[in-house]
Amino acid sequence: MDNIDLTIHKGEVVVILGPSGCGKSTLLRCLNGLEAIQGGEIALSGQNITGKNGDWQKIRQQVGMVFQNYDLFPHMTVMENILLGPLKVQNRDKQEASEQAEQLLARVGLLDRQHAYPRQLSGGQKQRIAIVRALCMNPEIMLFDEVTAALDPEMVREVLDVILGLARQGMTMVIVTHEMGFARAVADRIVFIDAGRICETAAPAEFFSNPRTERAQQFLNIFQY
Repeated sequence: MDNIDLTIHKGEVVVILGPSGCGKSTLLRCLNGLEAIQGGEIALSGQNITGKNGDWQKIRQQVGMVFQNYDLFPHMTVMENILLGPLKVQNRDKQEASEQAEQLLARVGLLDRQHAYPRQLSGGQKQRIAIVRALCMNPEIMLFDEVTAALDPEMVREVLDVILGLARQGMTMVIVTHEMGFARAVADRIVFIDAGRICETAAPAEFFSNPRTERAQQFLNIFQY
């Protein structure tokens, strides 16, 4: 990361685009404390969370993250995977958390799979469960890191539909993706990164129809935009 200056507003959907290896995933991991930073600061609701007093266990309850490889515990059922954080980290009432989990599972069309194990699910179903698991912690912001990259093309749509639904409900999100059509549909703002720098920031319509920088133009030409 090189001189990154980025503000994300409550309820905004920011999509990070750029070539492989440019720093997109690293940026997300910095926002969730999974990468140590050597300089600068990250503020959440105006409070610096990168100083010595930053409590990442608490911060990660506010900043949910979904990875491209699901990271579900294979020996736990769907419901057990979802409830692990709310019960063990947040010490919530089991009945209350279970009711929320069931509501979220119903929203993504997987309530009937709550007692299944990850090995019994398709890739798209696992990814939707991973999203539900993050949402059950009641985060203020969600980070999505290439959540469709490991999926067969037929499964991509069902995951993207869930994220589109979250956008309509006003969830603050930062999304790294190579799905250009999805980026155009879901984003309030596109941030284009190359070599660890923000090269361009624009509304989706402007970015895809008239990118200002030559590097963004080269990138979009690959996708025939």
